[in-house]
Amino acid sequence: MAFGWRASGSTNAELVDNLNRQGLFKSERIKEAMLAVDRGDFAPANPYMDAPISIGYSATISAPHMHATALHYLEDVIKNDSRILDVGSSSGYLVACFAKMIGPKGKVVGIEHIPQLVQLSINNLKKNHATLLENGVVKIIEGDGRLGYEQDAPYDAIHLLDQLAVGGRMVIPVGRDNQEFLQIDKISEDKLVKKRLMGVIYVPLTSKEEQIGHRRIQYV
Repeated sequence: MAFGWRASGSTNAELVDNLNRQGLFKSERIKEAMLAVDRGDFAPANPYMDAPISIGYSATISAPHMHATALHYLEDVIKNDSRILDVGSSSGYLVACFAKMIGPKGKVVGIEHIPQLVQLSINNLKKNHATLLENGVVKIIEGDGRLGYEQDAPYDAIHLLDQLAVGGRMVIPVGRDNQEFLQIDKISEDKLVKKRLMGVIYVPLTSKEEQIGHRRIQYV
């Protein structure tokens, strides 16, 4: 798979088209989801640049090529009635994209430990996707993402193994300085298959206190 940094556009449609041409995703399903969710509702500046954008509190909205990559590797396990957990949901952008890939019986839970970012993501979603919140397809929770959210478990796509359903898939950055983006498939209750996808640099998943006080921030 090719990787973007040259996928920037002047509009959301141009950005999505460039990501597609770069090979970050291949399906019409992902294309339709990303076209339906305008990144301009979620990034405070330069929304169609293929780069991470700060949203405050030592957090970012990740670069579009990383969102496209996550959607690509999770697509196979996302069905109409899937339950999805997005850990560190920050701006709410990926939550909205996931929601566009499921049906009204599915659910996407975004969990974020910074209360101001919880409110930011809700405000962002309300701009053009308020019905996702109103009909319960999307839920934004304030909490420690490292613990997951057991109330709506098990999940078909997730960032925490113990709440992953059999047949589910997780994509997650692992490590702190030399991070890897891993795909983990739960074949059975006692069998996991791990696959390295690429090297990445993500904002570390850590405590609220450490994140707010974190001074050396690395972005993707």
